[in-house]
Amino acid sequence: MQAVTISSKYQVVIPREVREQFHLKPGQMLAFIPYKGTLRVVIVSQIEEVRGMLNGLNTDGFREEEDEER
Repeated sequence: MQAVTISSKYQVVIPREVREQFHLKPGQMLAFIPYKGTLRVVIVSQIEEVRGMLNGLNTDGFREEEDEER
């Protein structure tokens, strides 16, 4: 576990070991998600990276017909 300090501008530095482990790059987006009294940091994937991830998924029945007519 790595502990960091929040600066006066509410910024934190991600430790080198964590950046290298998760292959984080400048400009990459992270999401902060509150969960049961904790704060989870999640890497936001670029749309190009997830393209085709759900290839072959059957999408029939996900939307009601009246929703499609809006």
